[in-house]
Amino acid sequence: MSVHPPEAGLTSNLDVALKSAMTIDGAFAVALVDYTSGMTLGTMGGGPEFDITVAAAGNTDVVRAKLRTIEMLGLPDTVEDILITLNNQYHIIRPLSSVNGHGLFLYLALAKSRANLALARHQLRGIEEGLQL
Repeated sequence: MSVHPPEAGLTSNLDVALKSAMTIDGAFAVALVDYTSGMTLGTMGGGPEFDITVAAAGNTDVVRAKLRTIEMLGLPDTVEDILITLNNQYHIIRPLSSVNGHGLFLYLALAKSRANLALARHQLRGIEEGLQL
């Protein structure tokens, strides 16, 4: 696990959120990411075969593109989450909706064979709601 925030309270709260996300069935990596810079504020899981920091940074482009498209279309909507489905994995990107979470997203990678996608989305929403920034 890697946590980078400067404040101790944020570190423990983020640690709890990341650990909670890793208990979701099929989860093998999670990160809290700043999509303006591409930097991770904290990560857990991953490994040599899946570098969560690289994956999280790369998905900042996905988030920026979707937010820019919504703005260009003038849609009165916000992104709840973005799902990327690979042959063997689900990747859920969830921009934080809190005022203090603006510019951040939770990124969760799941093994498709062990994950319940609806339940994972529900649990990630609950983790976001409990995350104090």
